[in-house]
Amino acid sequence: MVDSKTTQTIGELIRAKRTELGISLSEVSRVTGVSKGVISKVENGETKRPELRTLKPIADVLEIPCEEIIECCIEMEQRVGILDVFLSESIEISNLSLITKVANKLLESPQEDTYTLLEHLYKLANKNTNTAIRLTLYNIIITYARVHGVPMYIAKGLYQKYLIEREDLKRLEESFKVGEESLYYVDFLSDEEKITLYFRMTLHAHNTKKFAECIELCKMGLREETPGTELKARAHLAMINSLLFLENYDEVEYHLDVFEQYPYHFVPDSTKITRAIVKAKTKQFDVAIPMLQECLDEVSKDLKIHVANELFDVFFQTRDMNSIAELLTLEEECMISNPQTPYQHISIGTFYQFKGNFMMETGSLEQGKESYLMSLGTFKKVNAYQELTECMKHIFEYFSKNLMSVDIEYVKRLNEVYNGAVRKKCN
Repeated sequence: MVDSKTTQTIGELIRAKRTELGISLSEVSRVTGVSKGVISKVENGETKRPELRTLKPIADVLEIPCEEIIECCIEMEQRVGILDVFLSESIEISNLSLITKVANKLLESPQEDTYTLLEHLYKLANKNTNTAIRLTLYNIIITYARVHGVPMYIAKGLYQKYLIEREDLKRLEESFKVGEESLYYVDFLSDEEKITLYFRMTLHAHNTKKFAECIELCKMGLREETPGTELKARAHLAMINSLLFLENYDEVEYHLDVFEQYPYHFVPDSTKITRAIVKAKTKQFDVAIPMLQECLDEVSKDLKIHVANELFDVFFQTRDMNSIAELLTLEEECMISNPQTPYQHISIGTFYQFKGNFMMETGSLEQGKESYLMSLGTFKKVNAYQELTECMKHIFEYFSKNLMSVDIEYVKRLNEVYNGAVRKKCN
């Protein structure tokens, strides 16, 4: 209920604004269609519960922000229906601060139980298409559920928050921590949500080079009774790649035999590439090179760059500079035009780093320097700090090796890319 003090405050606000603008009650009534008597009662505090639909046209004419009206009204309001109207209006105008105030007020209402109100907010968040609004509502749910000991809604809120925040490629480390927190409450999620969390975090861990965590998370998901979804297949591949990085080649081969049974378009190419990489990693170059070259000819465009990078690695180890030069002629064919994942960005950056190394070793110094800048710039897009540091190390090694004088403009360009990325990491 809105008490007289709150109503009077609204009334005083309306009267003061009307007086300031020099508009009579009759004029406000004529423009708004609200009777003069109703407006007068609102101003005088005689109307104990002025509704938003009455106040809004008056506020519009008097140029009073809707936010001010709502903030006045919610102070002593406890009716769920009225607060819900205020919340809908706050969402419509995308005022995150006001959404927070009204939603918290709604959750505090004694007229409905906590679970019902939390579920109402959760459904409201789920159906909204504005990411900022959804995150605001989920954060409100998480905070309120923590304070009041409702783990189911801590779990639901964290789960949805994680799925949103993991899409920001600049904040992969921060969002992974949200996912880790979600794991503490995983038993409060539905089976479908639980499996999705395991497999999404598997991909996330792989993209942030948390290979041991990637393997563990995927195995947790695989232990669940799950159909062979595309998400499951992609998570399984991420685990295989992590095993490959950790040099667990026998386990890689075992899981490849399982993985190749998935009925998805990317599975045959990925299986073929991974088997070739195992040969390369175990120094079976005479077998690996033709396998990789066959992959380069046959696999889909979005996978070619990964094959090219493996070939670069082999050719640098074998010092086959002619093959590297030939491979570089396929740059346009291998390049991903619209990279979507951190792995794709890093693969592009790695390609240009290999190109820079080759150009520096063969005396094409300016081309080498530009390739390094392209590599650094690509790594920066996904905050790939480890790759950035490794690339900078190569740059200065080649400068030193070739006894090159470093021009100040190039150093400035390097600093702009590298230090900009490091500052973001520190922030």
